[in-house]
Amino acid sequence: MIAPVPSATVSPTIALDVMGGDAGLADVMAAAELASERYPRLVFRLHGPETRIKAELARCPRLAATAVVVHTDEVVKGTDKPSQALRRSRTSSMGMAIQSVKDGAAHAAVSAGNTGALMAMALFALRTMPGIDRPALAALLPTLKNDSVVLDLGANTECDAENLVQFAVMGAAFARTVLGLEKPRVALLNIGEEELKGTDELKEAAGLLRGANLPMTFEGFVEGDKIGQGNVDVIVTDGFSGNIALKTAEGTGKLVVGLLTAAFKSSWLTQLGYLLSRGALSALRAHLDPNAHNGAVFLGLNGIVVKSHGSANVRGIANAIGVAHDLIADNVSERIMHDLANFQAHRPAVAEIAAK
Repeated sequence: MIAPVPSATVSPTIALDVMGGDAGLADVMAAAELASERYPRLVFRLHGPETRIKAELARCPRLAATAVVVHTDEVVKGTDKPSQALRRSRTSSMGMAIQSVKDGAAHAAVSAGNTGALMAMALFALRTMPGIDRPALAALLPTLKNDSVVLDLGANTECDAENLVQFAVMGAAFARTVLGLEKPRVALLNIGEEELKGTDELKEAAGLLRGANLPMTFEGFVEGDKIGQGNVDVIVTDGFSGNIALKTAEGTGKLVVGLLTAAFKSSWLTQLGYLLSRGALSALRAHLDPNAHNGAVFLGLNGIVVKSHGSANVRGIANAIGVAHDLIADNVSERIMHDLANFQAHRPAVAEIAAK
């Protein structure tokens, strides 16, 4: 069962793994305090060592007023294999946060810990929603226009047409929530925009999505060099290609900032140019900052689980908590189930797709 979405009289509750990621417990707690300022109705279940958590709560008055501390000293390490983490799913801070969602004590779990372990624990505890074969990891990617949703980012290295269609349905529902779009533009990542290009799985998925009666606009295929233009809102692919696309985009952003920094230091004249364009460069750095887009989501589970980047700072972790808040408030799980049921009721037959 999906944990019920809070009504107007019930505060949204976040189960927070305070031990996950590189930031450390103090920064995770500071991020929760910042999120509490942004969303005053939020309630937290803080999973980790009680003594250390209570010491930090003395510095976080908003958080301390509503937070519940759930003690554990066990932590999932970044080097732990998913199988190792699963054996401690009921005793580690990460596993206990997910269990809170399963038990209905929280509406969402947030962790900056080991991605593979988080995925394994979440899938084991929450299972997939009816009609979803595999969950997908979705996140926001900055573009020349607005942010775009990209999925899958590594949960599934190989996908068939049905998986890609399910990802499209989930990605569109996610985009309607986090981007506020009534009818997101959806495209499949491919080696070309022509209908004849790509694998059989991509062609079949495209045929299914063209005939879908869903609150989205299917734009066909998009190539990798067009992702950053922002002409589509949701980019759907398998986890292998999606992870490469994400890491390439992040690396390109760092390359651009690095090249500009080096260029502006090359002479006194370029340093003068830097002073004149400092505002524009600061805006560029802020737009490309991963912390501004932090908060990947495992879509398709019977519960909300948000993955914060392991190296995220206080603002980045607070943004990931904000993503969880928005997904709870907008009832994204119900959106996905409704859209998927609607698609299945009106889906075109495979024979119709082959005939086109």
